[in-house]
Amino acid sequence: MLRLTQIKLPLDYNDASLKAAIIDRLGIAPDELLGVTIFRRGYDARKRSNIFFIFTLDVELKDQAAVLKRLQASGKSTDIGITPDTSYKFVTHAPANLDSRPIIIGTGPCGLLAGLVLAQMGFKPIILERGKAVRERTKDTWGLWRNNKLNPESNVQFGEGGAGTFSDGKLYSQIKDPHFHGRKVLEEFVKSGAPEEILYVSKPHIGTFRLVKMVEAMRAEITGLGGEIRFNSRVDRINIENGQVRGVELANGERIAAEHVVLAIGHSARDTFQMLHEQGVYIEPKPFSIGFRIEHPQTLIDRARFGTFAGNEMLGAADYKLVHHCANGRSAYSFCMCPGGQVVAAASEEGRVVTNGMSQYSRSERNANAALVVNVNPEDFPATTKPIRWPASTFNAIGIHGLPGRRQYLQSAGPARRRFPRRPAVNPAWRSRSVLPTRRVHDRPEQLRTALCCRCPARSDPRLRQADQGLRHGRCHPDRSRNPYLVPHPHHAQR
Repeated sequence: MLRLTQIKLPLDYNDASLKAAIIDRLGIAPDELLGVTIFRRGYDARKRSNIFFIFTLDVELKDQAAVLKRLQASGKSTDIGITPDTSYKFVTHAPANLDSRPIIIGTGPCGLLAGLVLAQMGFKPIILERGKAVRERTKDTWGLWRNNKLNPESNVQFGEGGAGTFSDGKLYSQIKDPHFHGRKVLEEFVKSGAPEEILYVSKPHIGTFRLVKMVEAMRAEITGLGGEIRFNSRVDRINIENGQVRGVELANGERIAAEHVVLAIGHSARDTFQMLHEQGVYIEPKPFSIGFRIEHPQTLIDRARFGTFAGNEMLGAADYKLVHHCANGRSAYSFCMCPGGQVVAAASEEGRVVTNGMSQYSRSERNANAALVVNVNPEDFPATTKPIRWPASTFNAIGIHGLPGRRQYLQSAGPARRRFPRRPAVNPAWRSRSVLPTRRVHDRPEQLRTALCCRCPARSDPRLRQADQGLRHGRCHPDRSRNPYLVPHPHHAQR
């Protein structure tokens, strides 16, 4: 097959126009085109008045070699080549006399995929999960959201499917993937019930409700291949002898022998990291980010990104990405933007507050939300316990494992006060508090605030243009009476 890239078509394209574009690009007769597969479909929205799709296509021809030779000879082979092999290659297969089964700790995306691949290779893995199966875990999660009852072993973070089960279900990364390992992941998701479109859309997305069924289907395949998944099985110790892993010990005292252990514990199992450190396992600190969730009406983002195409079914809910590189070497940026979603409490420890965002497959909620964070380096916190004080101080401020928040508006030199209606889409209901750390993340907070405001895609909305220009010229300032380091854009304002 041949791979064609940079095929551009309008938003209202159909199969006939797609085939016509291929025939025109290759200069072939219609009967020479035997089949078409969409490998990737993205869109170019840099000009809101002219938004179009960009395709990468795999095409099957009667005489592929002759067509490619002709195009190369005429110098028209740009963006045309042989379709690469994207099939997954197993590195090995289990021996017939398998005497030691590998252990995987955790059933988040990493643990499930590791268990699935090992099961497909015949190794019959044992997967240990401290939390509950996804259906039971769902009840515990709603117990937190509705009744503020936290189960430290079964919640938004811990349990079958990991934190991603109650999140946006984003399936894209900026990491290069020359061996197409990500394709294997997407194909397994489709086998487990994900919509087939995730194989080719530029920013694939599943949504929370569909993820629950997918996780159950993956579990069924693992156990069907001889694997074993144990819930409510927290690992309290890794047995190590002479530098070699010999197995694990569970919280109930049970010991399981193994020569290979995969740690897929995510980033919230602080007690497990502490246990590993105490056992002499080498652990080094890594940079992380901290910040807050910010919400705004989804219709505002749609208009800002898509103009008159806002609401187009083929485009869906619009997203955005903001980045600002500060003069002091830090970066402030948006993260995990959830179009048409809601903000949720995601604590997994008593006395801590964690906030996350999530969307369903439809992305039809009234608000968009994103994390606005700043990077924190290991040298900022020589003592490993210091970063924990922020989630703890937040809990102390609001008294529950819920969501602290504040209403934000813009004061300007023009109209006395501009307010834009917006109802928070949060779960559970939020409490008005200002709890951000007082460490300055920028040597000049005004520059950071201005940079974030001017880079927001919503700045082009006619209702906000005057206020936005005022901010850029220093005539407006967000209300910082409670916390001078909270720097949301005026477009994030609410009644």
